[in-house]
Amino acid sequence: MSDHDPAAEPTPALAPLDLDAVERDLADVEVALARLDAGTYWTDEVTGEPLPVELLEQHPTARRV
Repeated sequence: MSDHDPAAEPTPALAPLDLDAVERDLADVEVALARLDAGTYWTDEVTGEPLPVELLEQHPTARRV
């Protein structure tokens, strides 16, 4: 048996939490959900043209091409 105790290893430092970025992300998600409810999620909010599915797959909160 090994004497190695993983619990005895130091815990890696966590990166500081950027609350402003979290709030921006949350706001983007709320806008995306509202657009989904309104039926405009799949369209560019300026031109009205369809947003590419690939764009929305990579960036679900995208509002423009």
